[in-house]
Amino acid sequence: MTARDTPSTTPQGAPRDTARGTARNSGVSVTHDLEPHDWSNEETAAYEAAIEAVNGAVGAYSARIAAEEAKDAPDTAVIEAARAAQGRLAKERERLRSADREQIAEARSHYARLAREVMADLT
Repeated sequence: MTARDTPSTTPQGAPRDTARGTARNSGVSVTHDLEPHDWSNEETAAYEAAIEAVNGAVGAYSARIAAEEAKDAPDTAVIEAARAAQGRLAKERERLRSADREQIAEARSHYARLAREVMADLT
């Protein structure tokens, strides 16, 4: 049984994501929907590192936005694209599954590389 198959408790009155049967936009942490799992210290660290890699990429796009906004003539297309990328990253972060070691390892690598690439474009 996965988290998608397991009923979750939803705060009363919270909007529901009917595809997953969970609360959405309720201010609940992404961890509320995690399946039961006995984590080793290594797995815990890997999952946290994957989340931080995504957060690093979101931060890199924030730096891109700030750099563009600081220009005398900011390019609104660059700003909008960076904000859209941040939105996509937030959704991708929510799809990370702590028990999927392969996904977590790939996420750590991919998002750390993405953050470096975005930041390199700023220099």
